Amino acid sequence: MPSPDPRRPGLIIRDPYHYTDATLIVPPPLVQALECFDGQQSTLDLRSELVRITGEIQVSDLEKHLFDSLNDAGFLENERYRELKAKREEEFAQEEVRQAIFAGSAYPADAGALSTVLTRRVGRPEGSAATIAVAAPHASPDGGWDTYKAAYQALPAVEQAKDKTFVILGTSHYGAPDRFGLTRKRFVTPFGTARTETGIVDELETAAAEAVRMEDYCHAVEHSIEFQILFLQHLYGADIRILPILCGPFVKSIYQGGLPEDNDGVARFFDALGNIAARESQRLFWVLGIDMAHIGQRYGDPLRATANEGEMLAVEQRDRQRIACINEGDVRGYWSLVQEGHDDLKWCGASPIYTFLKAMPGLRSDLLDYHQWQIDPASVVSFGALRFRKQ
Repeated sequence: MPSPDPRRPGLIIRDPYHYTDATLIVPPPLVQALECFDGQQSTLDLRSELVRITGEIQVSDLEKHLFDSLNDAGFLENERYRELKAKREEEFAQEEVRQAIFAGSAYPADAGALSTVLTRRVGRPEGSAATIAVAAPHASPDGGWDTYKAAYQALPAVEQAKDKTFVILGTSHYGAPDRFGLTRKRFVTPFGTARTETGIVDELETAAAEAVRMEDYCHAVEHSIEFQILFLQHLYGADIRILPILCGPFVKSIYQGGLPEDNDGVARFFDALGNIAARESQRLFWVLGIDMAHIGQRYGDPLRATANEGEMLAVEQRDRQRIACINEGDVRGYWSLVQEGHDDLKWCGASPIYTFLKAMPGLRSDLLDYHQWQIDPASVVSFGALRFRKQ
């Protein structure tokens, strides 16, 4: 992404998977040279490009520095990168718990400070036992406090949620298409440790192994579930029971047509999750960690998007069309709108919502809050709070 620091212009390169923690800033004149690292061009092509950029004949030192910087950081698809990747994935697989990697950046790492913030910003649950699910954002809390508050205040009171297991369906931003990321690890946050329902995890893996990525490394770097656990622990205590499920995108359905369940593995996962939902209905509560549209230059669009203005007014209308289908439990209508334009709105919560509607059919929902967040000067993310109930 472009550097946000005017004192250090250029292109920032970092690894969202955290195989490497390095961050590089490539100066503006050298950005064009990155196109030479495409697996097709040679070192001679790179040298020629650097000569063109600099106007100098002797560029061997610059060439070596650029290559070494990218290679040492693990940003080239070569043996160095593969070693970093294999090492980090093996480390995660062997870890007993999933650490809170966003503590200290997206929210306070100190439990007392975090509790103070959440008490002030969210308060306590005020919903009724009729509420069986909510959808909340997974955007940075600083970008969506009002929407988080609307969602989490709609949860049942503490005494009504006693002994519940919270099924958390999160967006897998980096996950494989048509796959569901599972883990047996407990989730550690500044509040304490949330317990994962390993028995249900085992059941899902057995029923739909081809659609499951067990101990999916995406859990190590994904925020869409971590944020929900924080809010749930704040409301109900640190030792809550959870079933964390990362939902990968249904890419084939979006781009080639048909329904996600035309994939046999996905269909089996839906069936297994639906059977668990029916059998365990009295002790499950569902939380969807989802954002909606992603519009603007940060997301590859040519326009400079401004929240609640211009093009974003039309985006809101389209968001609300999809939400209306969700509210009516119209899963087919909802998915047909997602497929329009190959989901040009880029709803990163599309697959968790669809998964939930397939596992828990016949529900109705209410939109509690809708918000457009100016994530940077040229880009906007939309999200909402939904409360689900039986008809």
